[in-house]
Amino acid sequence: MASFSEPAWTDLNDESLLKQRICDLRLSISGSELEPRVASLYSELKTKGLGFEPKVYLGDEWFSPEGVNAIAIPFYLAHPRLIALQKKILLEAEGETEAWCQKLLRHEAGHCFDHSFGFSKRRKWREIFGSPNEDYHPEHYRPKPYSRSFVKHIDNWYAQAHPDEDFAETFAVWLTPGLDWAQAYRRWPMALAKLKYLESLSRETKGKIVKPPKLSRLPFDASRMKTTLASFYAKRKKENAERYPDFFDTDLRRIFNGSTSLSLRQHSALKFMKKNKRELIEILGFHSGEKRYAVSGLIRRLELRCQELELRMNPDETRSAMELGAFLATLISHHLFTGKFKRSV
Repeated sequence: MASFSEPAWTDLNDESLLKQRICDLRLSISGSELEPRVASLYSELKTKGLGFEPKVYLGDEWFSPEGVNAIAIPFYLAHPRLIALQKKILLEAEGETEAWCQKLLRHEAGHCFDHSFGFSKRRKWREIFGSPNEDYHPEHYRPKPYSRSFVKHIDNWYAQAHPDEDFAETFAVWLTPGLDWAQAYRRWPMALAKLKYLESLSRETKGKIVKPPKLSRLPFDASRMKTTLASFYAKRKKENAERYPDFFDTDLRRIFNGSTSLSLRQHSALKFMKKNKRELIEILGFHSGEKRYAVSGLIRRLELRCQELELRMNPDETRSAMELGAFLATLISHHLFTGKFKRSV
């Protein structure tokens, strides 16, 4: 990998860096840690005898443009300084590590495989994966964690989000070097059938070369994004507000408003929630129809926040219990309809 001098903006403090426009950062995959990762993807495709090589570019997030043999990688992954800024503001840099990045590249390459050959238009494809015209709600699909009808690749059972994602995830598993997918999924008949179908498609396309896209502009190309980093992150932070530790603080402080003069050992909100957790999960799960693991996950998040804030029970424990139950029921109800536990402001 070639050696390049560091751009001047890397020495700016966060406040000054956030004023920079993304296009002015002059980012490039070439010379970055992404360069060998993209080369590795190309090598994996070639090893499998596939004749399509996606155009990889820097965009605003991970995606493959609809119908295009191209992959967008989030621009912040092109430089460690931007990764640090991303993590400071949004707590996570998706695809930061080499292994994580390769998983996502294989997944997006699965979309490109379909975009290049149009497999999803076939009746056989739709019989196996479902209709690609299904409503797409990747932010609040309701996965079945124990289902053996889907491969497991990206976290959160992402193959279950939509037939297109199912195909991309199946492709990613099939492409993964050193993985004996036939052995790994031997007891998962439906997932195995999908992998075998993928294998048949690879044989069908062997030797067929797909030319790179001729688009003059690719969607959300970082080199053309005139928004500042500050504006970009303000929008992202609003979209992802629910992920932040302090998202529920106002509500929790209203419910558990015991004075700090009270003994934390005797009036701990955390202990109260732990004591009633099983009953809350059962009642909320039964009446809402929401999966128990989703309810449990929500309560766990609230428990951790109560602990961090050192919240105490109101002396009127019955009132606190009623308010907590009503609050949780509202969150679960909202999640069923929107995929989010609470509307952000």
